[in-house]
Amino acid sequence: MEFDLQKLASRDRYKLLTGIVVPRPIAWVTTLDENGVVNAAPFSYFNMMGSDPPIVAFGPAWRPDGSPKDTPYNIRLNGEFVINLVNENLAVQMNISAADFPPGQSEIEAARLELAPSVRVRVPRIAASPAQLECREHSTIEIGKTRVVLGEVLHLRIRDDLVDARRFYVAGEKMNLIGRMHGPGGYTRTRDYFEMPRLTYEEWKAQNDE
Repeated sequence: MEFDLQKLASRDRYKLLTGIVVPRPIAWVTTLDENGVVNAAPFSYFNMMGSDPPIVAFGPAWRPDGSPKDTPYNIRLNGEFVINLVNENLAVQMNISAADFPPGQSEIEAARLELAPSVRVRVPRIAASPAQLECREHSTIEIGKTRVVLGEVLHLRIRDDLVDARRFYVAGEKMNLIGRMHGPGGYTRTRDYFEMPRLTYEEWKAQNDE
């Protein structure tokens, strides 16, 4: 089947694209509002975009009435946020925080989450998350109704049992992170891990010259 995305309704484009771009990692973003209330919201339009400098990107949508959601509003307010990664143990609490709570009401309290202080930003982190990225907003790009927040990662925290600090090796297969799939409530586990070493050109050529 062929689809001209420029001719489709936004909802139909969303269903098609989120059905094929899977799994998507989840950025559970904490921010602070003007009254010091901590907001937490998950976003699956998210990934690392580079490491020199370390840049992350995520795409918060707008509210149905066209107003900004709490996360991009708070980031524009103070330029800081923390991305908390989501493992299977936190799935239910993450899902609670995805509800459309009114501005000023903290998802942290509703999901009964414990916070801990960050190192480089004022925004606290979710203590139970296996890894957190403390970020400063670099820029926000708006193209039509698509918004992309770019953040520079200032500080990284990984649970001790998941990292070999001497070798800078993360045991990603032990993190039990979850990813977003298609549909309104589709998720996946990341336990099905396999390795496939990347070939050099010389190795490929040697295999194909035989």
